Amino acid sequence: MILVTGGAGYIGSHAVVRLLQAGYDVVVLDSLENSSVEALSRVESIARRSLHFIQGDVRDQSCLHDLFASCDIDFVMHFAGLKSVSESLVKPMIYFDNNVGGTLSLCQAMDKAGVRKLIFSSSATVYGNVPAMAIHEGFPTREPTNPYGRSKLMNEEILRDLVSADSRWSIGLLRYFNPVGAHESGVIGEDPNDIPCNLLPYISQVAIGRMKMLSVYGNDYPTPDGTGVRDYIHVMDLVDGHLCAMQTVQSRTGIGVWNLGTGRGYSVLEMVRAFERVSGRSVPFQIVPRRQGDVAECWADPVKAEQELGWKARRTLDDMMADTWRWQCQNLNGYNNDDRFSSFGG
Repeated sequence: MILVTGGAGYIGSHAVVRLLQAGYDVVVLDSLENSSVEALSRVESIARRSLHFIQGDVRDQSCLHDLFASCDIDFVMHFAGLKSVSESLVKPMIYFDNNVGGTLSLCQAMDKAGVRKLIFSSSATVYGNVPAMAIHEGFPTREPTNPYGRSKLMNEEILRDLVSADSRWSIGLLRYFNPVGAHESGVIGEDPNDIPCNLLPYISQVAIGRMKMLSVYGNDYPTPDGTGVRDYIHVMDLVDGHLCAMQTVQSRTGIGVWNLGTGRGYSVLEMVRAFERVSGRSVPFQIVPRRQGDVAECWADPVKAEQELGWKARRTLDDMMADTWRWQCQNLNGYNNDDRFSSFGG
């Protein structure tokens, strides 16, 4: 049985779909602070299988004790945590408490239960500002540019020390680049609270009319069009990478590190134009000052994951746009949906 922390969130819910479809029994632990239980109902409808849901905080040792005592867990995927770069800049202590405290609490409970196989949801932010692209796993982890990234790096260091101290552990560190898109059914997707922190949900909400205009944070970066360049990876490719990594982690001990990205960067304006092309909608935007904590460009060298995990991102930029637009059109207000569009495209 697989425990998925944060399994009602964006990436977690898509991972749970894949796990259920692959025949695994799944327990989801989620506080629902930044997610919706509705996502899990929809996950079950897609997979046509049920999951076991426990509402609780990964920092709650009593909750974790009861969970491991009552469920026959043999593997953990750890997604739970806060993820907004901008919010972390103004609330750093909350990020360290949630993200680092949550990982410590989880690992303590796992060790007591004798469960020592874990995939950790990390981030390319651990590389900080790097002098050249593409980023491969041999690059040093430099000083992250924001507390969110620092919390991820702190967790990685904790997990490395854990493996060094106890050879029974097997851990995979998966460094995400920029997950986007939605399940191809349009039934589950990314449903941010308030103003989206990530680019593509922001674009799609402008296109559907929930927001008036996209804010582009800076057009004076040393990039071809002056806007930030990122490696955008379809969320379903991303979660497929988790299942591949899980097979590897289950078969050995020690720690492995893999980038999950496409190896191609797109600028903000390239993303806007691609979305307009696929959706047929205009996306008005305005240039505003840079955000603190952002880097100019960031994309992956994904060769190690292909060689060691047998995984490669396969979905195209148009797939990312089409699936995002399908999700947005079918769920005008996300999971708090009062009105569903009758057809793809609105």
